[in-house]
Amino acid sequence: MAMPATQIRRGMVLVFEGQPCRVVEFRHHTPGNLRAMVQAKLKNIRTGASFEHRFRAADSIEKADMETHELEFMYKGGDTYHFMNTENYEQLEMDDETLGDNAQWMQPGMKILAEYYDGRAIGIQLPQFLNLTIVDTAPVMKTATKTASSKPATLDNGVVVNVPEFIASGERVRVNPNTGEYMDRAKD
Repeated sequence: MAMPATQIRRGMVLVFEGQPCRVVEFRHHTPGNLRAMVQAKLKNIRTGASFEHRFRAADSIEKADMETHELEFMYKGGDTYHFMNTENYEQLEMDDETLGDNAQWMQPGMKILAEYYDGRAIGIQLPQFLNLTIVDTAPVMKTATKTASSKPATLDNGVVVNVPEFIASGERVRVNPNTGEYMDRAKD
């Protein structure tokens, strides 16, 4: 689907020189009496290589034809993660490279959204928050407040996040897996 280069937005997936590329950053630029242009930082989804390209405002770009499917994570075997498509119950595998930094957050039964290009999964979107249990952290400080300093805490999936001083081992907390930040105590 062709569209003008001025329609580029962050997160969009384009077909650039035959390869699917995600827009990491972009900036519309109109220098003095010259023609408008769009400076974009792109990341090739297949190779992981990042590069910059300058599009003229009159250039036509092609938005990648992406499909999105909901997958449920079942289990990890070696360095392969096994998922089931919740729509047609098809099973598929992804490796550490495809999942990237998201691999550490995978838990059995977790539902994610997977993006497909040419029938192949090329990326996933994690939920906005996860409820996890703290298995190890420093002792609670009696005088701690939410705005006080933070301390490292190990979650039950092995990830280390910074939490406020008043959080103790064994507590359930909500964490944003996209940023790796503590949000608040879990309500469940």
